[in-house]
Amino acid sequence: MKKFRYTANRSDGRLMTGDIDAASADQVLTYLRGRDLQPLSISELSTSILKKDISFFSSISEMDKIFLCRHLSLMLRLGTDLFHALEILIEDTDNKVLKSILLEIQSSLERGQPFYLTFANYPQHFSPVFVNLIEAGEAAGTLDESFENLAVILAKSDDLRKKIRGALIYPAILTIGSISVLFFLVSFAIPRIATVFSETTAEIPFFSRIVFAIGNFFSAYLLIILLFFIALGTGLFYFFLKTPTGRLFFLHILSRIPVIKKVVLEIGIERFSSTLSSLLKANVPIIRSLEITANSSGNEDIKNSVLRVAHEGINKGLTLGEAFKREKSFPNTVTSLIVISERAGRLEEVLHSLSSFYESEIDASLKAMIAFIEPVLLVIIGAVVALIALSVIVPIYQLVGQF
Repeated sequence: MKKFRYTANRSDGRLMTGDIDAASADQVLTYLRGRDLQPLSISELSTSILKKDISFFSSISEMDKIFLCRHLSLMLRLGTDLFHALEILIEDTDNKVLKSILLEIQSSLERGQPFYLTFANYPQHFSPVFVNLIEAGEAAGTLDESFENLAVILAKSDDLRKKIRGALIYPAILTIGSISVLFFLVSFAIPRIATVFSETTAEIPFFSRIVFAIGNFFSAYLLIILLFFIALGTGLFYFFLKTPTGRLFFLHILSRIPVIKKVVLEIGIERFSSTLSSLLKANVPIIRSLEITANSSGNEDIKNSVLRVAHEGINKGLTLGEAFKREKSFPNTVTSLIVISERAGRLEEVLHSLSSFYESEIDASLKAMIAFIEPVLLVIIGAVVALIALSVIVPIYQLVGQF
């Protein structure tokens, strides 16, 4: 069997594109005519080409995923069949990665495969939460609700990400600007001042000689040092943000810094509450829900705690509340709410309220974190500038004192 991509006109004049597995182009023509479609073009499309398209074009943004979920939720709620909803979405989207995946989904549906399966084949774009909510919605016949729920989850996650980035803009600008000024002083200003003092017979203080030596070194090997720091920055950025090990290590460091660790914990609890609430609402089994929630929390302590709750608690006959009582990673308030809500049969509702509560707590904690970071940065930068200034001023006073 070969994979073909076709473009055809529907009876209502709309243009549609899709992929199909067939033995030959003639078989594709027969298939299209049997569905009252007028073929315009048919081309053979190998799996490797499709994978290449998906690999080398831009990724799928959070806004693309939100648009996908809201579109399909609306179309299905209005009574549009899934295949037709996908056709409209394929025509409307400009993202080539998403379009390729949607075409593959169409082809899978034509072969009778489950809807969620294609999403599961692209874990780099679609998280386990995304896939499992679709799978649960497909099994229960509530895909429109699952997509609406996913749109809300993705929108909240994107909003939180934007808040964090927005809060870090000023400290980042302050840090980059300060480092640039210090680099200019050490690389250009200090070497010229050091040259002046080297022509005198005045005794230069030890710490001044160290600063002058550093300045001369930077001036002599400026290009090599610049390339080294650029390579180091790029490598650290890739390691800490693009690799699972680096992200875990980075989060581990953040979770140990005062003030910042509070924000990291609150973000982890918000993700835990929101994700578990959504999965339980979609009737995903409790053990599976906890495993998915653990891996999407973004906090290593919470991840390990939730996995212990699933495997060493519920699997051994404990209730969810009893299992959470044994864990110390969660605040007592959260544990108590889980125990009470489980007994009252309102776990999903309370988890959703807990998620909303921690959203507002994250806002307040971010402000407190920035209020802590800014003066610390200013003190560190001020101390470095003061050291450089003293390394210049003290020799000047000594030199003036000789006259």
